[in-house]
Amino acid sequence: MTFEALKEKALSLPYAPGVYIMRDKTDKVIYVGKAKKLKNRVSQYFQDTAAHTPKTKAMVSKIDHFDVLVAGSEFEALVLECSLIKRYMPKYNILLKDDKGYPYIRLNMKEPYPTMTLVNQISNDGASYFGPYGSRGVSNSIMEAIRTTLKLPGCHKQFPRDIGKERPCLNYHMDRCAGWCQTGLPQKNYRATMEEAKQLLAGNYKDVAAEIKNQMLTAADNLEFELAATLRDKLNAVEALGQRQLVTALSLADMDAIGYGQTEAKACFTVLHFSGGNLLDKDYEVFPIPDDKEAALSSLIKQYYLSRGMAPKIVLLPWEMEDGEMFSQLLEQNFGRRPHLRIPQRGDNVRLVEMAMNNAFQEAQRATSREEKLSGTLALLGKMLGMDPPRRMESYDISNISGTDMVAGMVVFQDGKPRKSDYKRFKIEALANQDDYASMRQVLTRRFAHYKAGDKGFDEKPDVLLIDGGIAHAGIAEEVLREQGLSIPVFGMVKNDRHRTRALVTAAGLEIAIDSQPAVFALIGTVQEEVHRFAISYHRQLRSKRLRYSELDQIPGVGPKRKQELLKKFKSLSAMGKASREELEQVLPRDTAETVYRHFHKEETT
Repeated sequence: MTFEALKEKALSLPYAPGVYIMRDKTDKVIYVGKAKKLKNRVSQYFQDTAAHTPKTKAMVSKIDHFDVLVAGSEFEALVLECSLIKRYMPKYNILLKDDKGYPYIRLNMKEPYPTMTLVNQISNDGASYFGPYGSRGVSNSIMEAIRTTLKLPGCHKQFPRDIGKERPCLNYHMDRCAGWCQTGLPQKNYRATMEEAKQLLAGNYKDVAAEIKNQMLTAADNLEFELAATLRDKLNAVEALGQRQLVTALSLADMDAIGYGQTEAKACFTVLHFSGGNLLDKDYEVFPIPDDKEAALSSLIKQYYLSRGMAPKIVLLPWEMEDGEMFSQLLEQNFGRRPHLRIPQRGDNVRLVEMAMNNAFQEAQRATSREEKLSGTLALLGKMLGMDPPRRMESYDISNISGTDMVAGMVVFQDGKPRKSDYKRFKIEALANQDDYASMRQVLTRRFAHYKAGDKGFDEKPDVLLIDGGIAHAGIAEEVLREQGLSIPVFGMVKNDRHRTRALVTAAGLEIAIDSQPAVFALIGTVQEEVHRFAISYHRQLRSKRLRYSELDQIPGVGPKRKQELLKKFKSLSAMGKASREELEQVLPRDTAETVYRHFHKEETT
């Protein structure tokens, strides 16, 4: 369908709740969305496309046709949306990569040698299931703790098939396994140990400890002291396991805190699981920065809990969730438990959400490379300035003291990094008095005259000009560009009390605050400091050279050649003034050396 045909179809949709399904020319589903009023929501995609974010523009450009499913209510639309997203996994929806669900520990006592494994759901197969637990990491830690305590195997050997085939592994030699793969260990002992594991998973660690203690005392009464010592160590391990309450405390959390954080290029959705106020575990998902973080978080929360088949009693949110009440109702309908969605305003729960938000930011930051950070910062800067991300930025600053040694510096930032090979220095010419505006006009006129002439070093056109100054300086730059027949965005860098750029301003007076965006603020601050450093260092260099040469010009007998020889030998006027007559005579004739010595030691001579 053509764009106009898509727009016409969208305007013909009813004002009813439902789901829309966007497809490309191959009929592949690329986006699924939900709407309270289909006509209003879908028609937005095909009107005022200039206002769309880059991601939305890309998605709209791929739409060949779309379908809609009219629902009887908003709740039905929510159910449809969740179902269709899970079914089609559309490219332009924010998706969870991991939808394995809350894990269970499966203990199969029907086998000759019972096994303990991790599964994603319960099956009606006669095995015993324990859980669900907060994550696979938590589940593995529980199984590992029980295996180590009871010295059960954690390898991939199958019993009785692999008994006696190989030597015991390292776990046996580290006393972490009883070596069940060896011949001579009774099967009934293995089953008895797995029964103990079953009791531990059920939380009956006190009963297990009591049984082991009875066995230990019996062995001692029978003078089987080696066995009694082994049972004593096992008893201590089971009691330690019970004190840590791994089995009960690491079960499904009774409260989750949801967090969201983003850097310049990546975003992260985080869920912290709490039980009894204690942090148990963390799940997170890193993904590209979404167009709408509230909508993205809402979508991820739905996918997260629906895929896991369970939800805690309370879910703490950083902000209002779209369709939150209906989503709670959906979870209750599907799983028989309705979580309470809360946005804490005070107390400890606020701290838990802040912790989740900080965890999300840290994970996003770890997943973001330096290049991605710079790219994201430039994209954000371009968005703030109403332009594409600026790849080449040029910045200019004027430096002088009381109108003397007037110079200008031009620095270049390519892809967010200084490109020092393109830096340029300008001497201000034919200006009798200090005039920053005239100086800036002269520098920019010369720079872009070189550009139009195709001169080497000036032949690249910048994407944006950043002028150290305010509205007037930006206005001068725009005038020069108009005179040269060029169109380049220009912004003045407005400083705060600490001499850091707090905003960018156009010649028309439109001020764009940047101090609320730390990454952009840091980048522009770096540009401003670099151009100031570069300009003032050139000014100091010229001033020092002028002073150095003017003082030597006052000494009789010291001409240009002798000046060069003196500076080559002593490097500076200060060193020259400290030199002895003998040292000066190494460069100059004796009478001239005496004249130079007397010049620098006038007070001593007097």
